[in-house]
Amino acid sequence: MNYENILTTTQNGITTITINRPSKLNALNKATIEELHQALDTANTDKNTKVIIVTGSGEKAFVAGADISEFANFSVEKGGKLAAKGQEILFDFVENLSTPVIAAVNGFALGGGLELAMSAHFRVASDNAKMGLPEVSLGVIPGYGGTQRLPQLVGKGRAMELVMTAGMIDASTALNYGLVNHVVTQDELLPLAKKLASKIMRNSSVAIGKAIKAVNANYKDGVNGFSVEIEAFGACFGTEDFKEGTTAFLEKRKADFPGK
Repeated sequence: MNYENILTTTQNGITTITINRPSKLNALNKATIEELHQALDTANTDKNTKVIIVTGSGEKAFVAGADISEFANFSVEKGGKLAAKGQEILFDFVENLSTPVIAAVNGFALGGGLELAMSAHFRVASDNAKMGLPEVSLGVIPGYGGTQRLPQLVGKGRAMELVMTAGMIDASTALNYGLVNHVVTQDELLPLAKKLASKIMRNSSVAIGKAIKAVNANYKDGVNGFSVEIEAFGACFGTEDFKEGTTAFLEKRKADFPGK
C-alpha cells in the first residue's frame, strides 16, 4: 500500500514503519494516525512480520507532537471524540498488538509523539532525544494516554512533575527514569532496535503475543492479571510452538517455531 505520511519496509522478519513528515517534524495529524493504524494492522496480520519498529524520518524528531492546527477550534464534544478515536485506532491499538512493537526514538518525542512511543511495548532512544508532554502549556492535557502510561513507566511523582511543568527531559534522564531501555548514538539507533528484534524473533511469536496480553492485563481496571496469565499459560500448551519448543529443548537443538 502507498502512504502519504509514512514509509514501511519489511526485511528479515522486521517491519519498520517510519513517520515521514519532516517539514512538520513528523507531527501526528489525522491522516498520519489513520495510516499508522493501517500499516500496523497490516504488519500484525503479516505472517512474515515478527517484530515492528516505529521511528521518525530525519535526525530531528521521532514525532514532535500532534498537529495543533487541526484541532485549535474544536468544541468540547469534538475534543472528546478526537481523544477517543485516536486512542482506539492508534495508541491502545499499538499497546494491545500481539506483534512486539519497539519505538526507536530519534530526536524530539513530544506530546502525541511521546504518547505513541509509550504505547509501544518498549523504547530505545538516540542520545539527542528529548521527551515531554507540553500540553498544559496549551491549556489542554495529554489526551492520547499520556496521563495513564507515563505514571506506569516512571512513577506518579515524576509523571506529575513532567505533566505540570510541561518540561522536557533528555535521553539520559529518560533512561534513568526507566522511560527508555537503551540510549545510543543516532547512527546506532536502528541497528540496536534491529538487534533487539532479532533476539525476540528467536522465540515463539505465539507465546510472546500471549505474554503481551498478560503483562497488559495488570494495568487494566477490574482485570485480574494473574488470572489472565494462568489462562494464557494454559493456552500455550495447545500450540504448535509449545510442541516445537519443548521437543527442541529435550532433543538439545534450536527450536524452529512455526510462528504466527
